[in-house]
Amino acid sequence: MINNSNENSLMDDANSPDVNRRLLGMVSQDFVKVADQLKEASYQIRKRGFSENPIFVAVQKELELGLLLIGKQELENEWAYRASFLDEFVQRELIGTEAVEMFRENYKNPDEFCCLFVIQGDFAGFVFIPFPED
Repeated sequence: MINNSNENSLMDDANSPDVNRRLLGMVSQDFVKVADQLKEASYQIRKRGFSENPIFVAVQKELELGLLLIGKQELENEWAYRASFLDEFVQRELIGTEAVEMFRENYKNPDEFCCLFVIQGDFAGFVFIPFPED
């Protein structure tokens, strides 16, 4: 998880192996069902100039962050996926302005990896999950 209590910023333990394993475990089986749609959405977000850093929010409950892309159960998936990007996270103070450069440095190639912000209960964090190869 990425959580910086003093600065309301989500960039401290971005690469924590324990957190990444937990997040991957939560969404990996579901991700396979929606990966093609998320990859295409990532491409369109970048191609249309909205952001070079698409973020997909994976949630199981209603949330007003990003735009609904894939509803829960739409593709036999257990999670809903919302399309967002770095600017919205900064505007909502989920990522502090001082952490933007670090986020960009850690952001993986969006043609190969999906940037997911997974929210389950009080637990939330970023994970980069590779898109399945064709």
